[in-house]
Order: sequence, then structure tokens, then C-alpha cells
Amino acid sequence: MATPSEKLANSLQTLHQLQASGNIAIRSRDLSRTHRERLLKNGFIEEVIRGWYLPSRPDETAGESTAWYASFWLFCSAYLNDLKKKDWCLSPEQSIALHVDNLTVPTQLLVRSVKARNNITELPHGTSLYDVGASLPEVKDQAEKHGMRVFSLPAALVSCSEKSFLQNPTDMRSALSMIRDASEVLEPLLEGGHSIIAGRLAGAFRNIGRDEIADEIINVMKAADYKVREADPFTDPSPYQLFERVQSPYANRISLMWQTMRETVIANFPEPPNRSPDIETYLQQVEEVYVTDAYHSLSIEGYRVTSELIELVRSGDWNPDQNPSDKANLNTLAARGYWQAYQAVRESLKRILNNQNAGEVLRSDHRTWYREMFA
Repeated sequence: MATPSEKLANSLQTLHQLQASGNIAIRSRDLSRTHRERLLKNGFIEEVIRGWYLPSRPDETAGESTAWYASFWLFCSAYLNDLKKKDWCLSPEQSIALHVDNLTVPTQLLVRSVKARNNITELPHGTSLYDVGASLPEVKDQAEKHGMRVFSLPAALVSCSEKSFLQNPTDMRSALSMIRDASEVLEPLLEGGHSIIAGRLAGAFRNIGRDEIADEIINVMKAADYKVREADPFTDPSPYQLFERVQSPYANRISLMWQTMRETVIANFPEPPNRSPDIETYLQQVEEVYVTDAYHSLSIEGYRVTSELIELVRSGDWNPDQNPSDKANLNTLAARGYWQAYQAVRESLKRILNNQNAGEVLRSDHRTWYREMFA
């Protein structure tokens, strides 16, 4: 007869197989009742909603939300695909957030579905899923982002509300910067006869410095006999000149966030010390923490390094074995490299403390630190 430990091991093996096949959200039917109850009892899975589970850790603190926020998008994708097949899509506003790789978990995820009954599904840690009855974009106007069915970027920009530009200006400017040519948004604008939205998007593109796209939208819509009145939907000028050929949406979004936050950061930044530090005292303090710092840094890299070994290397009294596969030799060489890099960094510190430009010192000396570390 199998012991309790052997039974739990069998259940964990089943869970491992599910995870290995890419399942983050686990349905009741994926596990037998015996395995499910055993894993629940021992804290290896937790119920999210009835019939749906997520892997968990037995030692996790009660109420800890990290695992849920890390799994949110994968869980919702699996749940919605299982429940609705292809009859669902995120709202235009949430689609834009995912297009610019803003993976902040919303308090309520708005999901459109033709057969929806306007239900709210409560999820862990104050989050929820709102299933609203609404038409889906045409197939050509749909896309997939982070496992979620979303509006394509041009369709989302045309379909989103005017409030989006006021409530989420960073995401909206980042999304606008991803449009390479006016033709991308002109097609849905012309198909729907969206003259008001055309004026709004023209104003938005001009706000971020994309005058050519703004002019093209106005001219083409007028040529198609639509009356267009340009209106900037943002309340302020763009705080940053957005890059037109950035490969990642993160770059423009981070730059916009920094420009928005920099004044607050500067206002709260402490004043620099009025007196220059005593150089010898400062370097002595650096020397005193060397052993502890080296021990932790090398341990993180996977080397088995002791304080004694670090002191031995510091003294120069070391004679590593010539066999490069010897683990003790590798550890000794790693400690020696760290000591040599430390010496190089110490010299850079001296230059900075003697009023040389810190940025220039770092730029010129970084290669030396690297070379000494792996010498």
C-alpha cells in the first residue's frame, strides 16, 4: 500500500505533467477528484472560481496576491477560450493597453461577447471579469496579444472612447506612436464614416508631433466628402518627442512616464551633501565590507565561496589547481576575479572622489572592471 508521501508524489507528478504541457489555469476535469482534493489539502493548488484552479505554494502566506497577479492574463485567456471559444474580445481600451504592453491587472476586465448576459465574475483579490453583450470587430480587425483576443491597434484607436485620451494619456500616446502610416487608421475611419473620430485622431497625432499623419487624415476624409473638424483630445501638449521607429512600445511608454513623473521625483530628491567626504575614510569603509559583499555576490552566481577563501585570495597566497574542471579551482578563480575587479572599481572611486565626472569615469572604466573580473 502506498504511503501518504507516495500518494502526494503521484498527485504532484500529475500536476507537473499539466504544467509541462502549458496549462496555467487548471480545470476540474483536468484532475481526478482524488488528485484534486489531495493537492488542495496540501496547498499545491488553490481555487480561483468554481471548477478552476491555479498552482500554488504550500508555504505561501495567506492572502498573498503575487501568484494571482503573475498568472492573471494567462488564467483569463484559458478561462475565456474554454468558456466562449471565439465569441469574445477585450474592449478597445483594454486592447490598447495590451498593444503597448501595459500588463497592469485591471480591477475589472471588460470582455465583449455576442452571447454575453452582462454578468460579473468575481476573481481573487478584488478583481473581476465583466461579460458585456456587444458585437465583436470583424475578423480582419481582431488580433491576439499576450494570449488575449483584442481589437487590432487601428481598430482599437478608432473604437475607443474620447475619455481614454484623458484617463490614459501615456498609453494612448504610446499607441499612436506605433502607427507608421495614415492608411492604417484611414481604412476603418472611411468604412464607418467616422468624421468626428477622424478629427479627434488627427488632433491626437498632431499632439505627438506626427503632423504628416494628421494632415493625411484630414485631407483624405475631406476628399471623401466628409466634414472633419480637428480637435486635440489631450489636455496638454505631449511632454516628450516620441520616436517614430522604436521597435518596442516600452521605450516610448517609459520615456512618457518619466517626463510625467520627473518633476515630482526632483522635488522629493534629497539635496546632495554639502561637504566632500574624507576619501581615505570612505575607501576604508568600502574595504571593511568587501568580504561580505564578495561572499554574497559570488554565492548568487552559484559559486561555493567561503569567507576564508576570499581572505586567502586577497592575501595573494593562492595556488589554484591547473585542472580547469576542478570545482575548488573554479571557485578560487572566481574569487580572484572578484578581487581584481574590486581593485579596479576602487581606483575608479578614487577618481570620482577627487571630483572627476562620475559618468565619464564609469563609461571609460566599465570595460576594465569586466576584463579584470574574467581575467
